[in-house]
Amino acid sequence: MTTSASRSSTRAELTAPVATHTREVRLARRPHGEPSLDDFALAEVPVPVRRPGQLLVRNTWMSVDPYMRGRMDDRDSYLPPFQLGSVLEGSALGEVLGSDDPAFPVGSTVVHFAGWRDHAVIDAVTATRVDVEHITPQMYLGPLGTTGLTAHLALTESAPVRRGDTVLVSSAAGAVGSVAGQLARALGAGRVIGSAGGPDKVALLRDELGFDAAIDHRLGDLPGQVAAAAPDGVDVYVDLVGGPMLEAVLGTMNANGRIAAVGAVSEYNAVEPPPGPRNLYTIATKRLSVRGLLVTDHLDRFPAWFAVAVPLLEAGTLVTLETVRHGLDSAPQALIDLLAGRSRGKMLVALAS
Repeated sequence: MTTSASRSSTRAELTAPVATHTREVRLARRPHGEPSLDDFALAEVPVPVRRPGQLLVRNTWMSVDPYMRGRMDDRDSYLPPFQLGSVLEGSALGEVLGSDDPAFPVGSTVVHFAGWRDHAVIDAVTATRVDVEHITPQMYLGPLGTTGLTAHLALTESAPVRRGDTVLVSSAAGAVGSVAGQLARALGAGRVIGSAGGPDKVALLRDELGFDAAIDHRLGDLPGQVAAAAPDGVDVYVDLVGGPMLEAVLGTMNANGRIAAVGAVSEYNAVEPPPGPRNLYTIATKRLSVRGLLVTDHLDRFPAWFAVAVPLLEAGTLVTLETVRHGLDSAPQALIDLLAGRSRGKMLVALAS
């Protein structure tokens, strides 16, 4: 993912003045169930002071992702919880305004993890410089970011697709699912099925993204819908939702099928632990492989994903979906809407210039 930097035109700092104050979104309280706007606070603060080895970045795009809901709770997970009264964080892209590192000259564009604020000071070693002359900037937060890499790893390592397989992807109109469904086809799947919520998203899967069949989880009877969509069974399942959909798919998996356990968005707002699938013994009787996936374990795989994704994007065979909100103050509602299923593809916030 890293783009080699030109060292010939580095400037230590901008000659034009930089804003003295900036804004950030903080965690005001921990939600109980579904988050609300009262759980967030928008604060104006001085622009942080940049020290040697750091970059001052004006964020232009930030990512909003389902996993952020889990970090709002005070519990152990693969990432530490957000702290009350402190700024949230997440993937973002922005312009370097101040730097003493020739690999990141002023005016260059970087991806980093200090989102949920208009300006950020970050250690240069944590930033990745990217090419925005030939690639739309926000692609680095979507198909060319962890979203796309997750789909790639799910279908090539966690649950490898074999030619002719029937592949089912849950949350298929979302950021990871929409990429995974298209990638499954490129990897040789014979039939690709997606699940989503509502007739508009079901139509999107079939008409715009090329899925062979689509399931509307809001209509109920998930076992019946899955069986009808996959009359010859399911070979590969990319699980992004958990819950009843996982139970339904387990009942339709073929022997020696593979499941990539990526997310459980149906459970993120639960106030009590939800019941698990009642048919887990199916994993034994059908000799299924179930493998969990955390993309943060595989960030070194970005170059391999770029080699696959960039040609697909250039050829127009990988369709990208975005839901864009504008301004930092829209970010809390963007997360609420994402968790409620009120988005298509990647949820992004375009920050003020």
